[in-house]
Amino acid sequence: MKLVVIAGATSGVGKTTIATAVMGSLARRGLKVQAFKAGPDYIDPTYHTWATGCPSRNLDTWLLPQTSVLDLFHRAMAGKDIGVIEGVMGLYDGRSSAGEEGSTAELAKLLGAPVVLVVDAGRAARSVAAIVLGYLHFDPALRLRGVILNRIGSDGHYRMCQESIEQATGVPVVGFIPRRKDLTLPERHLGLIPTVEGVENEEFLHRLISQAEATLDIPRLISLAGEGEPPSAERSLFPSWKVPARVGIAVATDKAFSFYYQDSLDLLEAWGAELASFSPIEDTGLPANISGVYLGGGFPEIYASELSANRAMLASLRKAAKTGVPIYAECGGLMYLGESTTDMEGREYPMVGVLPVSSRLDSPRLSLGYRTVRALSDGPLLRRGETVRGHEFHWSVMKGGEPNAYELVEKGGKEGFRLRNVLASYVHLHMGSSPVMPRRFVESCCEFRKGNASWVC
Repeated sequence: MKLVVIAGATSGVGKTTIATAVMGSLARRGLKVQAFKAGPDYIDPTYHTWATGCPSRNLDTWLLPQTSVLDLFHRAMAGKDIGVIEGVMGLYDGRSSAGEEGSTAELAKLLGAPVVLVVDAGRAARSVAAIVLGYLHFDPALRLRGVILNRIGSDGHYRMCQESIEQATGVPVVGFIPRRKDLTLPERHLGLIPTVEGVENEEFLHRLISQAEATLDIPRLISLAGEGEPPSAERSLFPSWKVPARVGIAVATDKAFSFYYQDSLDLLEAWGAELASFSPIEDTGLPANISGVYLGGGFPEIYASELSANRAMLASLRKAAKTGVPIYAECGGLMYLGESTTDMEGREYPMVGVLPVSSRLDSPRLSLGYRTVRALSDGPLLRRGETVRGHEFHWSVMKGGEPNAYELVEKGGKEGFRLRNVLASYVHLHMGSSPVMPRRFVESCCEFRKGNASWVC
């Protein structure tokens, strides 16, 4: 099986740009490319999907049991020619300083995959050899097989870096990306801007891929990818039989709400959900024949004015919540269900008003990290006392209301809100983290439909 990990020496070295360029170049060669993202990221996979034409998938060795990681990996790779995994943060960075849990290195070793390290050479020359040498010897069990240099200033600069690395480490340098502003992806407060917002275009992608083909040794990368041989896996998440569609679940999908793990959506469908996309910005109401709503994360603060102006949709969601439709919301979805959102310029906009809270973009620091949560009551995903691992990533803060959905196991305190059949929290969950969650959500929606046969959106 052909598989390669594109890892970064640190965050910010340009691994998303380079991984996307490699994926696009492989796809341009006619290969069926399966892209993956290590860790709990929603934005980078949008670039992978854009470059390959195939949904990118997350593999997180902390959120998911290793058996589930292997299950999802093999399922995604069926019928594909090559897999490319973009790493998270620096190669050895994980959940804590105590070990490799959740790191790119742990995932690469689990899958037996060769690693190509992206190093920022913009302000160095021979010193990059010391960096690569350290990464090579830090964990001898890791298969570091190549290096890509980013932000190279000239051909002479590249030769100097290449020669020093190969002489000191024996690891081949398989190319570079030059220091050019037109090859840099745009960012804002939470990092890169998702492609669903239409910021990037085909011209940028083609320019990036053409650069990769000019200065990266793509055939050598394909050869390196041939070294991987991941262990087999038993099916642990998906049903072993064909479950017919039993209930409709509306999924908010537009430029304001796009943070979903593809495997979470696939799991809901596998257990009997018929997913119907809708836009809280554009549509005037929820889709017909639905008995559940999934509001993922995204950037409601950027599009607060448009969301607030769509009063028909706000009313439709209020009606659904009041009637008892199971509604699950994460982060941006939580903000949307509150009474109001205040954006980064201090402008306040009314929101759905289902929850007695308001959100503001005035936090002095980013709330970021893995979380373990314990359900405080029975809900549409979990039963009281059940625990699940998740991830938190936001600048906004909540005002008002008393959290009552989860107990934060490691941090202490409470998080999220449970009201009627609504569950909303800042914590993002992967439906594969606990096998019961996708089934439980589908069953909750089925139970609502049985007791509310006359429900109309």
